[in-house]
Amino acid sequence: MNWLAHIVLSEPTPAFRVGNVLADILPITEIRLLPESFQPGIARHRAIDSFTDKHPIFRRSVARLDPTFRRYGPVVMDIFYDHLLSARWPEHSSSQLNTFVAQFHADVETCRNEIPAGAYTILHRMRTGKWLTSYGDIDGVRLTLTRMSMRLKRPFDLGSAADQLAQHYPALEQDFAEFFPLIQARFAQRV
Repeated sequence: MNWLAHIVLSEPTPAFRVGNVLADILPITEIRLLPESFQPGIARHRAIDSFTDKHPIFRRSVARLDPTFRRYGPVVMDIFYDHLLSARWPEHSSSQLNTFVAQFHADVETCRNEIPAGAYTILHRMRTGKWLTSYGDIDGVRLTLTRMSMRLKRPFDLGSAADQLAQHYPALEQDFAEFFPLIQARFAQRV
């Protein structure tokens, strides 16, 4: 699960939701220094990642990828699952996606004074670049994966993995339809 799903699977308080995303942005040394109000969201983030990475349905999805991408399979699949969440949004939320995302960005502003400057810069780029709503189509997935490629230690074209989403779309859609209600029942209420 990537950022959109992590926010969906958060408690509906600003610090919890922001903490859930900060867990992916900050190194562990900075996470430990965050205010206590962020720590429950960070703990939820870790629990979601652990549940997801070990789950047989998620592993089945990763196994669908061409072997070229399997080294980065869980990262790629996190983005694919956020795409599928975005594509099936009305099944999982009574609010509009844009409204939900705008509320998260308002939560960031509520917590701004407690967010480290570097992390706030990333969250600001997330808002201005419309990252959370860009998952809705395969081109947005490709752009997200390409951005992620730039952070890898060794050059690798993650963006081309978007073709795997198109190639395996019905099977991945079915995997997601089975998996997301399970993780949602474990971690969240409908938003």
